[in-house]
Amino acid sequence: MSDTFRESFGDKTKAAVKPDSEKTYLEQGVEAVKGKADSAASTAQPQSQKSYTQEIGDAVSGNSNENQTSLADKAKDALGMNKQ
Repeated sequence: MSDTFRESFGDKTKAAVKPDSEKTYLEQGVEAVKGKADSAASTAQPQSQKSYTQEIGDAVSGNSNENQTSLADKAKDALGMNKQ
């Protein structure tokens, strides 16, 4: 379960699984805005105040108060699914 004001893990998973080439421009735009908002919320929330599930979710998605490539993006890169 994600923390309050954070994007749900289900939404993140759906966005990561569907290749960018199959998304509409609207879907891509909405995902970009949600991603930026979630990243800002992650940065604003101190690590010490995050739940254990949120810490794990942030580690998987790359939102751990630093700009790093997520495990999901690394997998998509390896499979050639990320838009270059």
